[in-house]
Amino acid sequence: MKKLTIILLICVALAICTPVFAQTISEKNRSEYYYTTVRLEKIYPTRYGYILQYRKGINNIGRVSVPNDWFTFAGAKAELITLPKGQDWPYMAVFYKEGEFSHLRLYVHRWKGHPTWGSMPLSADIKHLFPEDQEYIEIEFE
Repeated sequence: MKKLTIILLICVALAICTPVFAQTISEKNRSEYYYTTVRLEKIYPTRYGYILQYRKGINNIGRVSVPNDWFTFAGAKAELITLPKGQDWPYMAVFYKEGEFSHLRLYVHRWKGHPTWGSMPLSADIKHLFPEDQEYIEIEFE
């Protein structure tokens, strides 16, 4: 019975002290990055990049464009990741560093026949959606 009481007291002491140490450690290692996750309604691959549609309100759809250049080199501004089996709906994680856009990750369905993949007609005039000097995307919500 004495051993059980001692073990119980040690466990209670650890439970009380652990949050204090965990908070101290997390403050030291706090990241300057934060991110937001946005569910995608439709992904349109084009010759210039991807046009992404997301729900920005109950009845409104938002749109952002991600140029192909953002995917081309190490440390690029965008990364395309296929979803594992069992996850159906694509999303993007938009990362910010000190309040400024840093990079994004697109998590997309691996099967291009999935309803979230769309197709853009070749005759569509979309060049204006991909400016040459595009440095960030802006996500809007209502």
